[in-house]
Amino acid sequence: MDFIDSHCHLTFPELASQLPAVLDAMAAASVRRAVVICTTLEEADAVQALAAAHPNLWATVGVHPDNEGVTEPDVDTLLALAARPRIVAIGETGLDYYRLNGRGIADMAWQRERLRVHIRAARACAKPLVIHTRSASADTLAILQEEGGREAGGVFHCFTETAEVARAALDMGFHISFSGILSFKNAADLRQVASFVPLDRCLIETDSPYLAPMPHRGKTNTPAWVPLVARHLADAKGLPLEEIAAATTANANRLFALPPL
Repeated sequence: MDFIDSHCHLTFPELASQLPAVLDAMAAASVRRAVVICTTLEEADAVQALAAAHPNLWATVGVHPDNEGVTEPDVDTLLALAARPRIVAIGETGLDYYRLNGRGIADMAWQRERLRVHIRAARACAKPLVIHTRSASADTLAILQEEGGREAGGVFHCFTETAEVARAALDMGFHISFSGILSFKNAADLRQVASFVPLDRCLIETDSPYLAPMPHRGKTNTPAWVPLVARHLADAKGLPLEEIAAATTANANRLFALPPL
């Protein structure tokens, strides 16, 4: 069985400091490929260089909605970065109203405009979007609809929203990616969502170094543990692990236009 980690942060210090060991563990766990996610323009060079240096890694370009005090993206900048080798998606982008720090939703207009910029860039370069949404699903979906996000497509990563949000994302042609949260004891509702998402729209991810799946919860996560996410998705859907591995690998290869192994 082969696996793909569709969302990880290998340039973050927790993993970058031990990259050879991380890559060796991936290989030992049959995690053949990973998509390394960009969260600031300042990080873009490092993410792209990492992918360029390793034939089993690919990268994205974008600015995470939580990041403030960083260079603000514009469409032209995103397009120039997206044209580099081994860049396969725009993001991670989206909305996050979880920590408003005393502000109201009206004060987050800058986040909404940033998301619009990413959607316009994704449409222009015909690359998929990597969407982060937390406590902001209604606005995320509305902006995707308004900006023609269906044309770009993409994935709602580390999905933790309701079945209704999943259906709306699926209706717009997006994939749904499940992380180690699927293994948590308090994630029964999320396992219900996973049970109905069509298999040909499912991805798996670690979001490492965060959200290590059981039995490793609380430890530094690693792409080598994405097969554990696959196991919990298999349990939620009542399918063999082999079927989950094959489908999620094929889905990621197709979504990110990765070449055949």
